[in-house]
Amino acid sequence: MCNLFSNTMPVDAMRNLFGVDAGNDHLGNQPPLPAIFPRYEAPVMRQSGDGQRELVRMHRGFLMPQVSKKTGKPILPKAVNNARDDKVRSSSFWRSSFAERRCLVPATSFCEAKGKAPATYYWFGVQGDDERPPFAFAGMWRQFRGNYRDELVEIDTFTILTTKPNDLVRKIHPDRMPVILDPADHATWLDGSGDEAYRLVRPFPEDQMRIVQSGEDLKSDDGPT
Repeated sequence: MCNLFSNTMPVDAMRNLFGVDAGNDHLGNQPPLPAIFPRYEAPVMRQSGDGQRELVRMHRGFLMPQVSKKTGKPILPKAVNNARDDKVRSSSFWRSSFAERRCLVPATSFCEAKGKAPATYYWFGVQGDDERPPFAFAGMWRQFRGNYRDELVEIDTFTILTTKPNDLVRKIHPDRMPVILDPADHATWLDGSGDEAYRLVRPFPEDQMRIVQSGEDLKSDDGPT
């Protein structure tokens, strides 16, 4: 779930949301992103080695090497773009990233689809004074070194945590929703202990969210309609 989200906020809004100094903003002339799918690059806020908050671009999805069942040869690595809340502390695939490399993923909406041929796409946002108030997902990151798209790469990748849905999202997707963090909890997510951070992994209150738009095959959220 949550294979699609948007981030159309200006870079200075991201700096303000996370308290990032201009000198630690590595996004450059970042354009609005009305549709961020797995394997796309997107802005992420993490802490650098010296503890400074910084804005960087990362590849969406932890990359998992795969081999062909027919030939046994390497194929395109799988991009794992969501991490289940009940797996992040027990699975070796997630455990070290949750303990050591938590990050914040800025967004302005996220999408869930319902039905098929054609599907109806529902875009969810948070309540606020603006049409698309900014918010942040709970994320994790790690570096990938290996063959990807026919070349040897060394890139940073991120994933988003998911949890059980609130009542608003459950009507569209009955199983999961991304973990949205209250701004007051950003510092704890980044710096807190594993127990403190895990207590923040919960459904965002439905009365603080709304469906910002919906429609058949509506695979991007460009903003107010």
